[in-house]
Amino acid sequence: MADLEAPSAEEATRRKFLAGLIGVVAGLVSTIVALPAIGYLVSPGLKRSGEEKWINLGPLSSVVPGVPTPFRWSRRVEDGWVKTTQSGTAYAVQLEGQELKVLSDVCTHLGCRVTWDQDRQLFVCPCHDGFFAIDGRVTFGPPPKPLINLPYRIENGQIQIRLEA
Repeated sequence: MADLEAPSAEEATRRKFLAGLIGVVAGLVSTIVALPAIGYLVSPGLKRSGEEKWINLGPLSSVVPGVPTPFRWSRRVEDGWVKTTQSGTAYAVQLEGQELKVLSDVCTHLGCRVTWDQDRQLFVCPCHDGFFAIDGRVTFGPPPKPLINLPYRIENGQIQIRLEA
């Protein structure tokens, strides 16, 4: 049998140096590989859209005075990696001697969709018998607040609304 010799001090130092060098190179390679992955994971949370997003409803000329005019809208929403489409209806109301109002169709009680009932002259929530006047005020039922007045603007004869994210 051959005798195993203990490594000399010079070989031990060389081994430590090579082991350290391999460790540093492995660390650098790991960092280089990990940075894009970390960037991919973190980037959706850092995205900011500094611009306001306005949604086109339709022409102001189609609003009939004294009658809530429904406008369907839809928009794409990106939240991180999740992309969804939201849609709804906004009612434009022009009452005599008053400024235009654009009302949300979402009931303030539990978020059901209200519709305009021409016969009753009320917005009706079918879920829990909530009723709203033409200007969005609660007239009967459980809704705690009036219909939401959406921020709007008129641009080139078109009604545009801004919705919260």
